[in-house]
Amino acid sequence: MYGERALTVRGVLRDQVLSIVPETLQQAKHIKEICNELQLDLWEPSDVEDVTPGREVHVQVPSSHLPKLKQNFLQKDILVKVMINDVQKLIDENPVDDGRSRQKSLSSFDYTKYHSMDEIYKWMDQIKDTHKDLVTLQYLGATYETRPIYYLKIGLPSDRKKKIFWMDCGIHAREWISVAFCQWFIKEILENYNNNPVIHKALTHIDFYILPVLNIDGFIYSWTTERLWRKSRSPHNNGTCYGVDLNRNFDGHWCTIGASTVCSSNTYCGPGPASEPEVQAVSQLLSGLKSDILCFLTMHSYSQLILFPYGYTTNASANHEEMMAVGLNSATEITKLYGTQYDVGSSSTILYSTSGSSQDFAADLGIDLAYTFELRDNGTYGFILPEEQIRPTCEETTAGILSIVDYINEKHFPNAANMLSSTLCFYLSFSIIIGTYY
Repeated sequence: MYGERALTVRGVLRDQVLSIVPETLQQAKHIKEICNELQLDLWEPSDVEDVTPGREVHVQVPSSHLPKLKQNFLQKDILVKVMINDVQKLIDENPVDDGRSRQKSLSSFDYTKYHSMDEIYKWMDQIKDTHKDLVTLQYLGATYETRPIYYLKIGLPSDRKKKIFWMDCGIHAREWISVAFCQWFIKEILENYNNNPVIHKALTHIDFYILPVLNIDGFIYSWTTERLWRKSRSPHNNGTCYGVDLNRNFDGHWCTIGASTVCSSNTYCGPGPASEPEVQAVSQLLSGLKSDILCFLTMHSYSQLILFPYGYTTNASANHEEMMAVGLNSATEITKLYGTQYDVGSSSTILYSTSGSSQDFAADLGIDLAYTFELRDNGTYGFILPEEQIRPTCEETTAGILSIVDYINEKHFPNAANMLSSTLCFYLSFSIIIGTYY
């Protein structure tokens, strides 16, 4: 229906992902020069300017460059370790299909598999039709390649104007686990709102706006052509390069740090702020609803981080302590299920500097709670997270997100009898955690 083909991945066999740790400024400078010269795909950090001494670098290297590159690093006394021995083999060992033969009805939908865009479109229609009392399918806009962008509005009917909890996934094409999580989370709240008081209370007072895939063009391209494609698919520089990093394109300190003006770069910020139709659509909706949005979440991978503003400055936001407390509680809930560890902090202090991100755009609009979740893993699989890890990733992340939902319930919709005690207990307990953290 939307022009998809069966999954084929093109590329040179035996590309590797290397882990490199520069120890000196000179070594960091040399790695930057090599990455720029060979136009290597940085997995972590995403921008070459964030390569600094002591920070681990994950970089995908084509097989044609591997022998000389390893020898070069050896001569410079730069420590190199193979993180993924054969990128193509890892992709081949985790096959996916487009789901056309798999999904017949919503009851047969498998949330432990990755799903193509055709299948996700069909799933959204089925969710809307099956849960008419709770769900409406909302049109957000169109992509560069004119595909429709939809989000699901989920909440119990109310005569009152309701507040909003925003979540988006799939802003980077190759981060399939983020898309899988959005689908899982929608399933969880729809299946459990009657027996889960946290979800039921939230749906009474809040509408969840959940966008399963923002970068639809890039996502389809990662299924049909290049599994590790990151950006959108708009042409630039007279068609010599394609795509914009949509999470560097928002109009908030656009392209001032941690982004590239070179269109071939994975962090290309675009020709101007909000130049991409996908970003325009999100920006307009958020700007119009900003006074009603209580929480903004954007889901990514990988690194196991809970990040909050700001990416473009080390200055703390006005409610830094609140965001740290809520984030630490979320990380604690995530760890309880499978022991997965998440780090928590502002983007610029625990990850790297960025500008033009949706998270910072949301914070600049005045939305108090704005987080980026970087889901599993820490680099063993990176962006090629196997389907066997979808369930545990989604289960633990759901626990973490519901802790934020619970906090919002108690902060904004407390019972009159326990409003004071709940608020005081929360801040007293987390003031201890914050003190320990620092």
